Formats: sequence, structure tokens, C-alpha cells
Amino acid sequence: MTGFNPFEISLEALLDICKERHGHLCAGQVLGARLSLLGLKLIDIKDPYGADRKKFLVFVEIDRCATDAIQTVTGCSLGKRTMKFYDYGIMAATFLNLETGKAFRIIVKESAKERAKLYFPKVDNPALRELLAYKVMSEEELFEVEEVLVKLKEEDLPGKPKKKAICSKCQIVVRDGKEVYIENQPLCKICAGFNYFERQK
Repeated sequence: MTGFNPFEISLEALLDICKERHGHLCAGQVLGARLSLLGLKLIDIKDPYGADRKKFLVFVEIDRCATDAIQTVTGCSLGKRTMKFYDYGIMAATFLNLETGKAFRIIVKESAKERAKLYFPKVDNPALRELLAYKVMSEEELFEVEEVLVKLKEEDLPGKPKKKAICSKCQIVVRDGKEVYIENQPLCKICAGFNYFERQK
């Protein structure tokens, strides 16, 4: 989206964009949007779609609604290799400034759900209550922030593949250092036994 800067529009306008891209507005979208704004501020990224778009990476730890909002707000994506996905099942993301090395991991506090009741006690629907509350709750109520050191390999950076290997078993090309070595032989993760599927005979 050309000219889109999340810091130059209201939260409501930003959430409208998130809703359009995700398909609906929910509490997870609100959390993802606000988490992204905080993360970008912490690593001093002011124009994620423009001048700063190549200066940072985002690491997400869950495949839920919040991740779509993080992608929308930051402009990061798996295809551009600016978003990294680790399937930890934790509502958290880490923002890394590639120029300064500064990185912050932001975790959504589970206690935020209970605190939401204090803001909208008359709203019986938990999903609606959380959606409304997460828009107005403080960052301190919503998030836990920790400064971290991200161990980044050259192969993890955006751009053309820095490294390729050929699986010694199936001969498939494995890019970006994702091969596994067993008895000094390069293997793709499928041949090494880390597959998520079984082949049908």
C-alpha cells in the first residue's frame, strides 16, 4: 500500500485497514496492531513502508489473527523475508533493527483478558469486551517487553539466497542454510525426518 504510514493515521483508521486485509476485526487484530506500533517505536522505525522498510525484521511466534495485523502494520512478510515465523504458540513478536542491532520481544499478557472486564463490565460478550478494551488499555496492561539479542545468520537476511545445498538423498535444492547434516551429508528436513506429512504409497 503506497504511502501508508501507521504512525500518521488514527488507531481506528489503522484497524480498518487491518480488518480489510484480515477479513474481520477482532481482539487479536487490535493486539497485533498495537503490539506492532510499540515494537516499531522501540526499535526507532518511523516509516516501515517507506524509508525504513529494509531496516528491520519481525519475528512472530503464533499463527493467529494478531500475526495478520503485524504484517499489515509493519509491511513485513514471509515472502519478502522480513517476517520470520516460529511456531511456538505464544502471542509474542520480536522487532529487530538491522542497523543498530536493537531488538525487543513483546509478549501479550494473559492478564489483559481479566483487566478488560474492568473497562467494559456491562459487555457480556468476552470477544467484544476484549476488542473494545484492548483499544483503550495502556501498553503496560497489555504487554510485557524485554530487550533481547537476536542471533541472526547471514542466510536469514532478505535478498537472494546466500547459500544453497543439494539433498544427498532426494537431490532437491535447499536454500538459505535450512539443510540438516547427518553423517556429514546434507539432507532436506523431509529426508532428515522432520516432515509434517506422510507420502501416500
